[in-house]
Amino acid sequence: MMPLSMANTGETVKIKKITGQDEVRQHLAELGFVVDADVTVVTEMAGNLILQVKDSRVALDRSMANRIMF
Repeated sequence: MMPLSMANTGETVKIKKITGQDEVRQHLAELGFVVDADVTVVTEMAGNLILQVKDSRVALDRSMANRIMF
């Protein structure tokens, strides 16, 4: 498994695991980041990611992206 921050721009990956405290995992789940969800990396700037998840685009910083494994 690798963190989402290692995915390439334009790549679609399937989430395998989300780490962190319960509050962090709950917040990510509310944004649509759940196990087995497909996530596409739209763009990456200085480690920060813009991601397509379900029908939404979400921006995450590197520390949050490192908690999502694919």
